[in-house]
Amino acid sequence: MSKKNDNEIIANAKVKDEDQPKLPWTASWAMFIAPMIWYGPTVGVRNTLLPQLFSQIDPVHKVWAYGILGAVATLVSAITNLVFGALSDVTRSRWGKRRPYIFWGTIIMTISMIIVANLKSEVAIIIVWIVDASAENAIAASIYPQISDWIAPKWRGTVSTFYGVGFTIAQQGFAILAAQFLGNVKVGIYVMTAISIVLMFIHLFLGKEPNPSNLDQPKVKFDKNSLKKYFFFPTKGARDFYLALCGKFFMVVGSTIVTTFILYIFTDYIGQTTKTAGHSISIFSSIMLFIGVFFALVGGPLSDKLHRVKMPVVLATFALGVAALFPLFIVKPWAMFVYAVIAAFGNGLYNSVDGALNLDVLPDSDTAGKDLGLINLANTLGQMLGSVVVSAVVASFGYKAIFIFAVGMEVIGGCLIWAIRRVR
Repeated sequence: MSKKNDNEIIANAKVKDEDQPKLPWTASWAMFIAPMIWYGPTVGVRNTLLPQLFSQIDPVHKVWAYGILGAVATLVSAITNLVFGALSDVTRSRWGKRRPYIFWGTIIMTISMIIVANLKSEVAIIIVWIVDASAENAIAASIYPQISDWIAPKWRGTVSTFYGVGFTIAQQGFAILAAQFLGNVKVGIYVMTAISIVLMFIHLFLGKEPNPSNLDQPKVKFDKNSLKKYFFFPTKGARDFYLALCGKFFMVVGSTIVTTFILYIFTDYIGQTTKTAGHSISIFSSIMLFIGVFFALVGGPLSDKLHRVKMPVVLATFALGVAALFPLFIVKPWAMFVYAVIAAFGNGLYNSVDGALNLDVLPDSDTAGKDLGLINLANTLGQMLGSVVVSAVVASFGYKAIFIFAVGMEVIGGCLIWAIRRVR
């Protein structure tokens, strides 16, 4: 059970402990699937298939084209994540407040990917990806707050573990799958979109409430106070919230600048052929997947048993920094595999426990969508900005500087999370 201190139970959830004596299994499995709807397909396409597509279209300018895509998508994400999170908080419909954004976001995201798969212009791809990024953030900003809507505080760690394991599978499993389609990018993108659609319907089915409509809830008046509450950054009791947000941002930037250019690291930095690199990426991602899932499974229950949420997240963040030291000093494929082992431990532990930490530092349960959307924005912006930063770093200092930068980001992120006071 997550705690503020030894005697005070976290109580910023809609559902109270006494109202939910048993673990809600269907909701837990719905949250397990959740990251594989939007995050897995997006990362598989963006981090593996799009770099290959840019290599085919314009090998000379592929790095900068990918960096520009990341910069544009970052700006779009910064706006849409906050907007859709807030909109989902105030939406009243016969389908509830989150489901419409999950459904239509998935449809628009997959259509955008299909269009990208058939384009031959870098500029056109970047423009269409703006739509994709908007739809992706509509899903992301609406899907995770369902934990706050559905789950009592005593089950948050367990359900966050379900989500964390799903996130790890989405992060690494889809990378493995995408690597199998480096020779046929279009088919790979089609596969990603099909998986997203199918899993979206399964998620909505598992998370279906007896009466999903929330039309009986009071409508929010759009006056000065409500706009400030639902559409602006929180200000009251939000110190730990912002530390968690910023810590997550730096952690994600540090890991993303390595994994975003994983194909180029194996080909341009280590010197492998595209075919060999595809095999290496499969090994790398398999290590990240299986070790990551193991520690994601272990991390959540252990955190609940020890009543520690902050410390595992700090440990995981520093582990990612340590991992980056190996390929920094050793330019061999096996150094990247060592990175994968240590980073898998860090990612698995982080993905399992970070969700509970985020829920425990929420300033207000009424604005869970907006506030969790802001925290997820740190994740999205970290990924997007990571691609921008790595483009500039590689162009200015070479691939080795990627790992120096990664270490610095993880140290900053770990220190910020360490400074959180509300949870241990």
